[in-house]
Amino acid sequence: MRVAVFSTKSYDQRYLELANALHDHGHELTFFEPRLLESTAPLAAGFPAVCAFVNDQLGGPVLRALHAQGTELVALRSAGFNHVDLAVASELGMTVVRVPAYSPHAVAEHALALVMALNRKTFRAYNRVREGNFSLEGLLGFDLHGKTVGVIGTGKIGLIFARIMRGLGCRVLAFDPYPSPEAEEFVTYVSRAELFAAADVISLHCPLTPETHHLIDDDTVDQMKDGVMLINTSRGQLVDTRAVIEGLKCDRIGHLGLDVYEEEEDLFFQDLSDRVIRDDVFSRLLTFPNVLITGHQGFFTREAVTSIAETTLANVTAYERGHGTMHVVTADKIA
Repeated sequence: MRVAVFSTKSYDQRYLELANALHDHGHELTFFEPRLLESTAPLAAGFPAVCAFVNDQLGGPVLRALHAQGTELVALRSAGFNHVDLAVASELGMTVVRVPAYSPHAVAEHALALVMALNRKTFRAYNRVREGNFSLEGLLGFDLHGKTVGVIGTGKIGLIFARIMRGLGCRVLAFDPYPSPEAEEFVTYVSRAELFAAADVISLHCPLTPETHHLIDDDTVDQMKDGVMLINTSRGQLVDTRAVIEGLKCDRIGHLGLDVYEEEEDLFFQDLSDRVIRDDVFSRLLTFPNVLITGHQGFFTREAVTSIAETTLANVTAYERGHGTMHVVTADKIA
């Protein structure tokens, strides 16, 4: 099958080509560096399938443009699908498939990395030592052992993160509208308000839905303990960035670790080191010494990228051949 792959980086091409050859899929992959937008959709003319990533735009206008050009399959190389207008896809008869799981350990471990780096300020210490500054002033951390960690969302990633923190000797509280029987063995489910009030560290692992949009806002920040550490490796729009900036300014939020950002599509996955960043809100975040931001790299391990490539192409093959496992997502069904 001819597949137009958008938002291509060198690692995307390498791992997709390897999976295509290794598993004998036989797809014709054409790689495009630009993001999929209404202005770049014409690049996919004549391709029955497009392969998109998290910051590609798959709203109604883009889907209609793709459909008019002959595209019938949208293969997401991601678990999230909030950037796709599934109602329009259904209306057009287009199939949307995704990668439901790749390496939940990758994201959970990255969340831990943010916690540890913020607490012990290793990113600041690294820069100091390289400059010959061995002072410990300003680097004081705290023992994680015995602290209370709040986990919002106990799917696969949230469960792994909770197990890690429990292994470090933390008390783990969790909130999820659909509690996991497995999680109840090592976490205590509480209300959101109870979690916000008690947790020393809060880590977000829930999907982005209309109900969770700006889950962290002025009201919820006000419910948190002074000096709380907030971690988000899930979706940027779970957090109202302006609200957390206010929380940082008044010391309610003592540490902030982000691997995602609500306006990241114009920033992440590209080198902007020689340009002026025009996002004033993001630039304000960068001025705080207790904020650590990574560019949506939580998923980025060899194991995860291999799994993403293999599942993406297996979805395309199953669609083309009419049999096999295909992880379809529609407005009323997720697989």
